[in-house]
Amino acid sequence: MTPECIVPIFQVSDLPAAIAFYTNVLGFSVDFEFGSVVGISMGEIQIHLSGSASSGNKKAIGEGHVYIFCDEVDDYYNEIIAKGAGVFIPPGDRPYGVRDFAVKDADGNILAFGKSTHPRSDASHHTL
Repeated sequence: MTPECIVPIFQVSDLPAAIAFYTNVLGFSVDFEFGSVVGISMGEIQIHLSGSASSGNKKAIGEGHVYIFCDEVDDYYNEIIAKGAGVFIPPGDRPYGVRDFAVKDADGNILAFGKSTHPRSDASHHTL
């Protein structure tokens, strides 16, 4: 078996509002809609948004948390703040070797975005 990717699932209370936030503010695109589950992506990053009408592995609303490694952390931060994203943790250089920040969606799901500050370090185990 060769793993290909991982897709976090965020439980949201208002699916249309969540879609608008993730697409209009954070810059994701809608990949699919299936009932009350919507797949969104940006580059190689995928997230599924699960509305309140979704059945199956339902989790508590707003308890999702994902850490996304990316480039241009400060430029992206400035872009999404200008579009209305609320800051949860402001940008900064962290002692664990990344420059990162975090925002929350309307339900409290946390999205952190970071970039290694060490040229060849494996920062994949560092998170907010």
